[in-house]
Amino acid sequence: MEPERSLYEYLQSFNETMSPIDFILIYDNLGHFFEGALVTLQLTFLALLVGGLIAVPLAITRAYRKPILNPAIRVYTYVFCGTPLLVQVYLFYFGLGQFEAVRESVLWDPILSSSWWCVIIAFTLNTAAYTTEFLRGAIETTPRGEIEAAKACGMSPLTQMRLVVLPNAFRRALPAYSNEVIFTLHGSVIASTVTLQDLLGVGRWLNGRYYLAYEGFLTAMVFYMAIVFLITFAFKLAERRFLRHLRPRQTTKQPGSASIPA
Repeated sequence: MEPERSLYEYLQSFNETMSPIDFILIYDNLGHFFEGALVTLQLTFLALLVGGLIAVPLAITRAYRKPILNPAIRVYTYVFCGTPLLVQVYLFYFGLGQFEAVRESVLWDPILSSSWWCVIIAFTLNTAAYTTEFLRGAIETTPRGEIEAAKACGMSPLTQMRLVVLPNAFRRALPAYSNEVIFTLHGSVIASTVTLQDLLGVGRWLNGRYYLAYEGFLTAMVFYMAIVFLITFAFKLAERRFLRHLRPRQTTKQPGSASIPA
């Protein structure tokens, strides 16, 4: 009786006989891809966290048209939303080092000379700009009746913002923010162009080391698809929880009741 073969042996047999893709090589290097996925997730979610914290006060300032700050914030969002993220990363990583004053500053050695920090700064400012704009729109479209009700209850403007306007805006901005999270994840591939070994960087490394055409890229693609699936699933759960009151209610027809013709 033939002994049971392990998963690795099955892959090896399939790899040698029928597969156009070297699954054994991918299997042997999965650890590198998980390390690259960790770098990708760290870059993405750290930028989203800090960028979100920056975007909240900027969006409030934009929504309430503060005389001096509003034009400055509008220029900032226009610059970062109107230019490619790759250009922004290159300006921080390659551009700042061209200035002697920057190289001699106290921020050069710990931060600005590091590709990690340059990528984080560029990603954070980019996602903060986009988040500022769609959160501003959510704040501006807060139902007027809710604000008037808060005033009638004696709430101060700060309390209205904290208890009424911002929670309402955050809930309605969830669908747009889910897209921003996925776009930031996809944009994180730019990190591999400045020496960081993220998911795409590991895929490039695998293809370059073993002279392959697509094994590394296909593996990175599968990892990205899995991460996007988890993000989409998490946001669908959040929308179901926080946007429940916006869904149309199902009316049940009572027994014996007659419908009114139009």
